[in-house]
Amino acid sequence: MGIKQDYNPKPSGNVKTVPFDSVEEAWFWFIQAQAAKNEGARSVAGLGAVPRPCEPIDILKIVERLYRQRRLLWEHLLVLRHYGRRLLAPDLSRAKEARASLLWAQAIEKLQPVLEKKGIITPSQWPFFNDMEAAE
Repeated sequence: MGIKQDYNPKPSGNVKTVPFDSVEEAWFWFIQAQAAKNEGARSVAGLGAVPRPCEPIDILKIVERLYRQRRLLWEHLLVLRHYGRRLLAPDLSRAKEARASLLWAQAIEKLQPVLEKKGIITPSQWPFFNDMEAAE
């Protein structure tokens, strides 16, 4: 059994970073970065318009870990990918998107405390999420 490392992504130096306002914002940024990478763009840390507290690979590692822990299911990943590429969360009021909306909300709920703890998103003002993290 390997040693568990608590990876906390932080850029080096005295760069002032700006956390994302929400899990959705971080997810859409990640999807766009992955799409650019797939099209051949090279990513260089710290050269973005807004310095972020992580790299896209950091979010991928978090999602992979949650999947390995069975906290995110394959269905969650499919919904995150599909709607992430659209840059629009599923709409609960649309009958065809109702199930996707539920899966999206579940995935966001699982990602939020982890991204907050790592400083990738701004801490929530909702005590619900903070209570959930304390219970884990």
